[in-house]
Amino acid sequence: MTLTATDANRFAIRMAREITRRKYVLVYNYCYHGTVDEAYITINNGLPGPRRGNLGPPVDPVETTRVIEFNDINALTAALEPRDVACVLAEPVMTNIGIIHPDPGYHAALREITKQTGSLLIIDETHTICTGPGGYTQKYHLTPDFLTLGKPIAGGVPTAVYGFTQEVANRFQAHLTLEDADVGGIGGTLAGNALSIAAMRATLEHVLTADSYKKSIALADEYASGVEAVIREAHLPWIVKQLGCRVEYWFRETPPHNGGEANAAVDSELDRYMHLYALNRGILMTPFHNMALIAPDTAQADIDYHTRVFREAVQSLVE
Repeated sequence: MTLTATDANRFAIRMAREITRRKYVLVYNYCYHGTVDEAYITINNGLPGPRRGNLGPPVDPVETTRVIEFNDINALTAALEPRDVACVLAEPVMTNIGIIHPDPGYHAALREITKQTGSLLIIDETHTICTGPGGYTQKYHLTPDFLTLGKPIAGGVPTAVYGFTQEVANRFQAHLTLEDADVGGIGGTLAGNALSIAAMRATLEHVLTADSYKKSIALADEYASGVEAVIREAHLPWIVKQLGCRVEYWFRETPPHNGGEANAAVDSELDRYMHLYALNRGILMTPFHNMALIAPDTAQADIDYHTRVFREAVQSLVE
């Protein structure tokens, strides 16, 4: 247990580096894994480099990280072939540059290539837990070496978890010595505190339940249908993307295939307009992109109200 998904990811990376004795971490272009230093890297004009907004980096992330586009199996193979990558840190579906689903067969290829090259696979479910109980990993039977999950598991109370296979545990145990417990310990003074554990238990028992997901996903379907209907009425080149109870609309005609394509479609001015239009009418959308996360206590009236406000916002643009 940790207090944030950032820490869960950092500790998983440290374990992977210790086990493999390898330097590099592999991430996807425009990924997001909290404030993990290794993840603040993008592809700029075909070359890897620091991501915009990476304030005070300890080192150039090129020294610690390889970055590729999501869904590119050839790039994945090339990045891992040198056998110097300790781990791949990945969301099973990209979510922080819009929802980008994996191509059919991509996860099977990711798992096969990581095993062939000796790189460990970390799946970060912090956002994709919206897929259903157990997240995308459970629904689609993924088999990562590590799994991390942050704030949703305790309803927003600071806590996170990371887990790993028995094989990883055995390999890590072989590297441990009692004398190194002080500075080599994984966790923190407040990790696993009583409040976080109580919140986690309450959330797992009463919120992240199969019944709650069933209700939330059905409402998310309604939300998506309402937004899509307005887009069709106005003949706009926009799309709607959905993952479980997470739904968002994007200002492009076709679904983005990777982070680079999604970033190229960002329209900050239009984003800001749509956010403010909704906010001034009592609807708070997720910052940075037009995403709604449907909660168990969301009502049909809330969905209908959003559809009405969204229609009014679109009409104000096309008029």
